[in-house]
This record gives sequence, C-alpha cells and structure tokens, in this order.
Amino acid sequence: MKWRRISAVVCVAVFCLALAAPALATKYVALGDSYSSGTGTRSFYESSCQRSVYAYPYLLHQAHPEWTFVNATCSGAKTGDLINTQAASLTSDTNWVSYTIGGNDAGFSSVITECALPGWASDCNGAIDEAQAYIQNTLPGRLDLVNNTIKSRSPNAKVVVLDYPRLFNGTDCNAFTWFSPSEETRLNETADMIKNVISAAAARAGSNFIFGNVIPPFIGHAVCDGGSGSSTEWINGLSEPTSESYHPKVTGHADGYYPVIHAITG
Repeated sequence: MKWRRISAVVCVAVFCLALAAPALATKYVALGDSYSSGTGTRSFYESSCQRSVYAYPYLLHQAHPEWTFVNATCSGAKTGDLINTQAASLTSDTNWVSYTIGGNDAGFSSVITECALPGWASDCNGAIDEAQAYIQNTLPGRLDLVNNTIKSRSPNAKVVVLDYPRLFNGTDCNAFTWFSPSEETRLNETADMIKNVISAAAARAGSNFIFGNVIPPFIGHAVCDGGSGSSTEWINGLSEPTSESYHPKVTGHADGYYPVIHAITG
C-alpha cells in the first residue's frame, strides 16, 4: 500500500508539472525579396528593407499573434542574400517558413525598365531572352541551394514557397511607359516560366516544401485592369517613388498573396 501511495503521489506531481509547463510556441520566419517585404504598399515599419504591416507575412502574423514571428524579408534580396544573411534567422525550432525569391536574380527590375522604354530606344526582347535563359539554366540550382540551406537550419519546418503574379493585361494605360501588347505577353510568359522553376525546386526539396501559386488570384487584377489607379488593379504601374512600381499594392497582399499562404498554414 505504501508503494502504491508513493506511486500515486509521483504520478500526480508529474501530471501537475505537465500542466504547468508552457506549450512550445510556433515559430514563423519570413524570408525573401520585395514581394514578401511589402514594397508597393507605400507604408513601412522598417524602411531600409521596406517591411510593411500590409505585406502577407505580417498579415499571417496578425492572424496568429500567439506565434513567434521573425521577419527577415528585404527589398532587393537575391538568393545569395537569403542564403548568407536571412537564413541566420532560421533555427531548429522553426515551424513555418515562407519566401519569394529569384526575381532579382533574373533581373526583373532591369527587364521592366528596358521594356518600358519606347521600342526604338530599347531591346526589350533581348532583355527578356537573357532573363529567361537565366531562369531556365541557372535559377534552378540557386533555388536548390536556398532550399537546402533552409532544410539544414530548420529540418522540421514546413516551407511555403510562393511565386510572382503576371503583371500585365495586354494594355498600357500609364504615362511614360511604352509596353507593347506582345512585350506584355512575353513578360507574363516569363512569370509563368519562373513559376514552373520555383514549383519544381520546391518539389525536389521534399514533402515539407509546399508551393503556393499566386498567379490565379491576380488574374483580372493586373496593372491597368480597370484603368490606372483603379481598385481593380492590385499591382502598381509606374509609380513615384519608382521602387514601388510593378509591386503588389495593399490589396495585392491582402487578396492575392495572403489567402494562398493562409490556406496552407491554416
């Protein structure tokens, strides 16, 4: 009887300690470039990397305030920046990771700048050809390095890998840009190409890597949909400052990116 009483006391003590122990917090780390930091929303709580409370990582943080949130996103980031700098935020107890990356590696900003010029002053097709060659031949290996870095630092994390929307609808309603319909078609095809490369890299990385395609929700909400400045338009056209140009607006994050990542993370 004595041993039974002692055992019962020990069991009660262990049970009480289990109840008293705090639950392990879910940790979410956001990585990536300007499409993750929130460039285009025109409001930043951290200006050097243009991190915004209106960007999809912060919206996910607001939906789960009980999670530990680390925002390492930064405008202008390339795969090397994610690997060498941003990945330092990843730890073995990280549960969720998200990112957009690759657009700057492929020189999207330079391509858009070139194609926005009048046809007689630009080599838009040449710039697109160069970007597409990089996407097909070099970017897959760079993305594998990104994904392997994440796996090595946070082996148990689920990683949401997001792509980029198609920017154009076949018309150009902005002053001081001269995109032709054929150029816009090729630029949209480039977005589809990088989507396929990003998706394939996520599949190679394993079951913890989940691809989220944002192209479908942005259909009907490209630059100039409904006219320049329309509420239908979820992506900025040519803007002041120019760094805001061709990036998702507040609505692009709230109605384009956020529903995709929310559906994955719950």
